[in-house]
Amino acid sequence: MTRSLRRDLVAAGAAALLVTAAVVVGRHIQDTRRTLFVHWPPVLAEWDPHVGPGTPAALAVAAATVAYGPAVAARLPWRALLPAAWATALAWILSLALVDGWHRGIAGRLTTRNEYLQVIGRFHDIPATLRDFTHHIVSGTPAPWPAHIAGHPPAATLTFVLLDRIGLHGGGWAGMWCITVGATGCVAVLTAIRALADESLARRAAPFLVLAPAAVWQGTSADGYFAAVAAWAVALLARAVTRGSWCWAAASGLLFGLTCYLSYGLTLFALIGAAVLVLGRPGLRARPTLLVPLLAGLAVLPALFTLAGFDWWHAYRLLVVRYNQGVGGIRPYGYWVWANLACTVLITGPATAAGLGRTAAELVRPRGTEGNPIRFRGTAGNPILLRGAPSPGPAAAPARLAVLVLTALLALLIADLSGMSKAETERIWLPFALWLLPACALLPRPRVWLTAQAVLALLLNHLLLTGW
Repeated sequence: MTRSLRRDLVAAGAAALLVTAAVVVGRHIQDTRRTLFVHWPPVLAEWDPHVGPGTPAALAVAAATVAYGPAVAARLPWRALLPAAWATALAWILSLALVDGWHRGIAGRLTTRNEYLQVIGRFHDIPATLRDFTHHIVSGTPAPWPAHIAGHPPAATLTFVLLDRIGLHGGGWAGMWCITVGATGCVAVLTAIRALADESLARRAAPFLVLAPAAVWQGTSADGYFAAVAAWAVALLARAVTRGSWCWAAASGLLFGLTCYLSYGLTLFALIGAAVLVLGRPGLRARPTLLVPLLAGLAVLPALFTLAGFDWWHAYRLLVVRYNQGVGGIRPYGYWVWANLACTVLITGPATAAGLGRTAAELVRPRGTEGNPIRFRGTAGNPILLRGAPSPGPAAAPARLAVLVLTALLALLIADLSGMSKAETERIWLPFALWLLPACALLPRPRVWLTAQAVLALLLNHLLLTGW
């Protein structure tokens, strides 16, 4: 066994021990103090071994991706790889959701008492509702918003209001919107990696982004949709700074603005955006005016919501009050500050734990000579030069990938330390998880690690009935 493989196994084993400790300690706290408010800590779930109509499809997608994913990702033309990745991710998310059946797995998820569809009728006058939005955040006010509506800026709820307005009524359409849009998140991450690092790393990351254990929750909550919007904001920024496109910069700014009005915690994506600007600094230095359309796009939605009467900062301060009024004020910080990380292990898998160790090593590894072409072996054994990918610049591509991944990890750790995400981070942190998964591109033996990822996702979905 090589030293690097031994380090990979130690990292994966440490991650498994973290999850085990979170389960054991969490069970003890919940049984004795009843302060966690989850029945199967550290995730919000019930122990419920079951199979369902999605089981055969989930097994088939997992087997096919493990067997053929790495080879197909290496050889498929780039323009075909992206829709293939989206379609496979969509099939994986949808099949896992259908393990619980259509209603329990998809159509009924966003219609429960704390979810967005409960308040569609209160948005009959959208401008008036936005002006009045902050008056219903704190518990004890007249007609307080349900937990998820109070816990997010109004763009989250407005998404489902607008779907309803165009005729897509009910939980089925809302659930399929989140699944279909959420599945594009992997395409956005691949686009960013290709622009900022290189195409070979993006291709190696593709099967891991498609077959992520996070799919268990991507199909059951609106956070999968939020994750995709945030991912596209980063991806378009990466294209803007590497290609010098004003249009991409403006579109990125627009999506960053939307991201901040979908979830308060996703303002931390500013860190990932800053990492993109640093990695793309040669292009940005040549075209400093790209910051103008970026900032202009970023200002659009905040300006519109402010003019409509919604004060983001005031709403966030009220949210802190509401959070502490509920179970968030009771759940022990001392447990969740590390158990949240166990939830992250469950949504990113053992492969990501091993990959994160390799990304950290990349930042301290001496750099070799740059500028060599990237090659794959073709079907006939002849080397194929990949063309069309932007140049990775002076730093080695793996190190550039490491910067992107570890910045996402830093953003996640800040969210953890804030104490505003005690529990339920298996869904809340889906946007950050998408940017940790590319660490798996640095692993050898991808089929072995993909198998571990798929087995974890299948066990989670078939042994637990998740709350989201």
